[in-house]
Amino acid sequence: MAHYAFLNDDNIVTEVIVGVDENEVIENLDPETWYGNFRKQKCVRTSYNNNIRKQYAGIGFTYNPEADVFISPQPYPSWLLDNNFDWQPPVPKPLEGLWAWDEENFVWAEVDEENF
Repeated sequence: MAHYAFLNDDNIVTEVIVGVDENEVIENLDPETWYGNFRKQKCVRTSYNNNIRKQYAGIGFTYNPEADVFISPQPYPSWLLDNNFDWQPPVPKPLEGLWAWDEENFVWAEVDEENF
């Protein structure tokens, strides 16, 4: 069994399914091609174990065909994508304690663990 992501015209994941093993052939076609033809939508395999394409695709993720990776949605408008296709805050997160990003003030706000 393998997992496959369907993409819209903007390479945004619209659905993820469990399908046949990636090594199987359906009507003489590889699964990505067969599923894509069947649904009339681009289909790209994704890995639940993150073995390919950086990370497991989810609805709303973007597929970057040049880098052949799935990119998670941007968590906050101020965060930027780094060279490894990970979103980074404008200020590094403190190493100790429990913190939440405060987008309005562009700071990490400490979270009271008892009220979390």
